[in-house]
Amino acid sequence: MQAADAAGGRAGEQHEAATWRDVVAAYVGLTKPRVIELLLLTTVPVMFFAARGVPDLLTVVATVVGGTFSAGSASVFNCVYDRDIDEQMRRTRRRALPRHIVSPRAALVFGAVLAVASTAVLWGFVNGLSAALSLGANAFYVFVYTMVLKRRTTQNIVWGGLAGCFPALIGWTAVTGSLAWTPVVLFLVVFFWTPPHTWALALRYREDYAGVDVPMLPVVAAAAEVGRQVVLYTWATVATSLLLWPVAGTGLLYPVVAVVLGAVFLVEAHKMWGRARRSDELSEIQPMRLFHLSNLYLSLLFVAVAVDPLLFIG
Repeated sequence: MQAADAAGGRAGEQHEAATWRDVVAAYVGLTKPRVIELLLLTTVPVMFFAARGVPDLLTVVATVVGGTFSAGSASVFNCVYDRDIDEQMRRTRRRALPRHIVSPRAALVFGAVLAVASTAVLWGFVNGLSAALSLGANAFYVFVYTMVLKRRTTQNIVWGGLAGCFPALIGWTAVTGSLAWTPVVLFLVVFFWTPPHTWALALRYREDYAGVDVPMLPVVAAAAEVGRQVVLYTWATVATSLLLWPVAGTGLLYPVVAVVLGAVFLVEAHKMWGRARRSDELSEIQPMRLFHLSNLYLSLLFVAVAVDPLLFIG
């Protein structure tokens, strides 16, 4: 009887806790707002660069709204498909679906509505090319990365990360209506940046990924090998970032910032590799130092992309 009362009390607490605010927060959480912030950070600066100044405000707003809906939609579908493993991982068990605040069916409807809204906004207020690129990125993330690559190969994040590179193309086409080599270079910067950024996080949570049989590189390879791969991709990131100067004819601000940021990024990548060669303990490797630094690197690099044409240096 006491056990039943206790169970009933817990159920009552859970029901009482799921207020409308909790439900709204759960739906917002399904869209992974932090991921959206990062994607927008690689969209809007490219629009400034493409316009060689301040782009049309309505175009920026429409691109931001459409991009937010698209990225949110992809994240929602990802949460629905991965709800079985999310329940078992420390990093994800507090998401809406593992906590049963939102049903899978409701989440699917929500994701579909966001996808339709995104395409409508981009097509109606920006242009068809940007809408098509956004829809393609959404589909790639869901069908290629989430449903095929993530649980099958250590290269999951390398090729699956292509979806996160599309905002650079979308930001450019939103302003110009066409593609060019400049956004391709920025696309490649994000492509090479994604593995070290993600593998640092995956190294921190490698036990979680191992427990659900997701073959992230840190699960199947020694920490020293992960560190080596991180260093290689970091060098590729920095080298590619410097290509923008001759390809796009930037002012002096961008290459100076790219060199300084790249040096800091490389030093930390090499330091993490050195720590990984000495020890396999996470407390010694400290992968989150590189993870947080990688966020700062990409953020400041794209800020430089936006500011450079405004200063008319060169």
